[in-house]
Amino acid sequence: MESFRGQGGIQTLLSAEQEAQHIVSKARNSKLARLKQAKDEAERDVALYRSNMESEFQKKIFESSGSSGDTLKRLEEETEMKIQNLKQSASRVSKDAVDMLVNCITTIRN
Repeated sequence: MESFRGQGGIQTLLSAEQEAQHIVSKARNSKLARLKQAKDEAERDVALYRSNMESEFQKKIFESSGSSGDTLKRLEEETEMKIQNLKQSASRVSKDAVDMLVNCITTIRN
């Protein structure tokens, strides 16, 4: 009887060990599933964030550059205004410059 009792105790221990292995395996699988789910959610969040940032970036580029036609027209107007200012300044001082040159050329110095 004593050997039967020993065998029963060993069997109980073996079955308890197998049950513990199943519990650990189940917990490990659950943990892996949760990690995979968290990774998938993080990847979706990153993709959404990247998409939002890209659309904001494109919007800012469009707002800052505006229509290239408008920018070109504005630059042409500014350039034309500067050219007109230079022409006016040149016409004001050209008579003085010519008089000064004529004076320097016709004056004899010893």
